[in-house]
Amino acid sequence: MPLTDLTHSELLAFRPQVEEPADFDAFWERTIAEARAAGGVPELTPADSPVTQLRIDDLVFPGFGGEPVRAWVSRPLHGDGPLPAVAQYQGYGGGRGLPGENVAWALAGYVHVFVDTRGQGSGWGSGGDTPDPHGSGPATPGVMTRGIHSPETYYYRRVFTDAVRAIDAARSLPFVDADRIAVTGGSQGGGIALAAGALAGGVTAVMPDVAFLCAFRRGAEVAAGGPFIELATYLSVHRDEVADVFSTLSYFDGVNFARRIHAPSLFSVALMDTIVPPSTTFAAYNHLAAADRAIEVYPFNDHEGGGGAHWRTQAAWLAPRFR
Repeated sequence: MPLTDLTHSELLAFRPQVEEPADFDAFWERTIAEARAAGGVPELTPADSPVTQLRIDDLVFPGFGGEPVRAWVSRPLHGDGPLPAVAQYQGYGGGRGLPGENVAWALAGYVHVFVDTRGQGSGWGSGGDTPDPHGSGPATPGVMTRGIHSPETYYYRRVFTDAVRAIDAARSLPFVDADRIAVTGGSQGGGIALAAGALAGGVTAVMPDVAFLCAFRRGAEVAAGGPFIELATYLSVHRDEVADVFSTLSYFDGVNFARRIHAPSLFSVALMDTIVPPSTTFAAYNHLAAADRAIEVYPFNDHEGGGGAHWRTQAAWLAPRFR
């Protein structure tokens, strides 16, 4: 399998110009403030699971517009609390799955908040449980072009707001140390983690893997497969909307969020990734504001990236930063 993008040395220097709207910060401050003002309180209910050596709860919390979003909260049965937490966001098309499916962080001694993605959860895995009760104008199949005619209506405005509200909900839980919360996720989840790390405030660490939703134009131009192709397909039909589409996407680009992340950050990237071109992830990493930062490079992997081996790297890297 060949390299799918630039060489490693070229990637280290890759800093594309990504449009940054003059009202970027004001847009997101207003969006998050409106969601918080919509009210609602997080609710925990014990999950129906055969797992007996962890406590697993079904969390319902208010997201964008106060709309209910779900997550699994897994934690050690007898940990001395409050405990540090890891909020994890899911990849494209997946949902939170079944309780007990994803518990590695809980087994490592953390509170694990595994957040569902609204309107997804039927592409792979074991499903999702959060609807997206919003319509859309013309769009390609998938979610990449839903509401793309304006940043106000774009799908990821709701998803990124949900991600921030998930951290708000985690901070309200009595067994969570509100000052020690990290965010992580792979692919789409990595892009969501970047947004949450920039917007939530006070996040301890940011750990995006093979991060999608960065350098949108570059991705649409060079990706060999996956959801970046949805953008290219849409623009091949709506030929007169190129400038407007990328103007909307500039409010959601991981590059612009990375510029605002000062928390310690550990990225990962795969150089044979056919879904997320490594140059798009490096575009965000190379614009990162954090002084404490690192990127793990997997030269011979596709979109699976570092897999379980990288999780071990994350766990070793995160522990001293929580201390």
